[in-house]
Amino acid sequence: MLSYQHLYHAGNLADVHKHALLAWTLDYLTAKDKPLTYLESHAGRGLYDLSAPEAVKTGEAAQGIGRLVERIAPDHPYARVLARVRAAHGPSAYAGSALIAAMLLRDTDSVHLAERHPREHAALVQAMLPFAVRVHQADGFAKMQELTPPTPRRGLLLIDPSFETAADYEGMPRFIGQVARKWNVGVIALWYPILTDARHDAMLAALDAAHPGALRHEVRFPPARPGHRMVGSGLFVVNPPWGLADEAARLEALFA
Repeated sequence: MLSYQHLYHAGNLADVHKHALLAWTLDYLTAKDKPLTYLESHAGRGLYDLSAPEAVKTGEAAQGIGRLVERIAPDHPYARVLARVRAAHGPSAYAGSALIAAMLLRDTDSVHLAERHPREHAALVQAMLPFAVRVHQADGFAKMQELTPPTPRRGLLLIDPSFETAADYEGMPRFIGQVARKWNVGVIALWYPILTDARHDAMLAALDAAHPGALRHEVRFPPARPGHRMVGSGLFVVNPPWGLADEAARLEALFA
C-alpha cells in the first residue's frame, strides 16, 4: 500500500522483536568467512527519527525501544547497531531493518533493498549512501521473485509488508513457496502482526503445513493504545540458522 509509512510505528515492540532477531541472525551468518546475499522486500526508509511528529503521535516507540533499550545486553548486535546510529545521528535516531543489515554486513556481501513508496524510497536512498547496496523502487514481491535465487546463494530474505490488505495474507504462502523452491538454501524470514481478529491464522496454517522444519516465534504485548488491534509480533523463518530458536527464547524475557 502506497499510503503506508513506517515512521508512525518505528521502534515499537514489534520492531524490537523483529530487529533483535534479524541482527542476531546476520551476526551469526557473517561469522563464517563466506559471502552472502541479503534481500528485503519492503525496506521502508532505513533511518527513522523517533522525535518526529508521526512517531510521537502514536507513542509506539516510547512503549517499545524507549522502554526496552536499557534491558538489551550492550554486546548484542542489535544494541551495537543502535549505539552506532545514535552516535552518528542523535539520540532519537532509530535503525530500520535495512540499515541494521547494511551496518552488520561486509564489503563482500550483496545487498538488495526494495521499496515502492516514492518518499520512503527517496529517504532510503539517502540513508544507504554510505553503503555499497542496491536500492530498487519496485514492488517488493515481484522484485524478490526476480532476484532469487541470488548470487551468492548463501543468504537471507526478509519479507516485511504492511499487511494492510487481505491479499498480503492470502498470497504469502504461495509467494514463500515459490521463493523456497527456487532458493532452497536461503533463510526466508517473514514478519507478521498478531491482531485481535487473528487474521494471520489461515496464513500460518498453510505455511506450517508447507514448511514443517520452519521456526515460528511469537511474542505478545498489550495494545499500544485503546482500540489498537496489534497485540503481538511473529516471525516465520524457513531454513532457520542453528541457534536462532534459543536466541528467540532468550528474547522473550524482554516481553515478559
